[in-house]
Amino acid sequence: MIAYESRLGKIDISEGYLSKLIGHEVTSCFGVVGMVARDSKQKILGKFQKGEALDTGIKVTGDTNGIKVELHIMVVYGMNINAIAASITEKVKYAVKETTGITVEKVIVKIDGIKE
Repeated sequence: MIAYESRLGKIDISEGYLSKLIGHEVTSCFGVVGMVARDSKQKILGKFQKGEALDTGIKVTGDTNGIKVELHIMVVYGMNINAIAASITEKVKYAVKETTGITVEKVIVKIDGIKE
């Protein structure tokens, strides 16, 4: 939970909200097939869920001064991975800053699969 005070009062932002916001932005990027579970817990939970959850493969850490995002994705074969990662990084930084006002200090994009 990320909490901070503003002139309007106390604001609480959950990691779940940030994960779903980031997941929506990442899956809409050109060349991204989907998200990949980052650990065994997410793999097991994924077996019981209908469809693919937007927060799969995302880890958000930090506080109001800045957050760090780690992403596990699958990309389309033949795409420029460097361009995909740069696009994801800029899109995530912009979406989080515009929506919450929190700065994203670092985005780590890990390619865990390639699909033809």
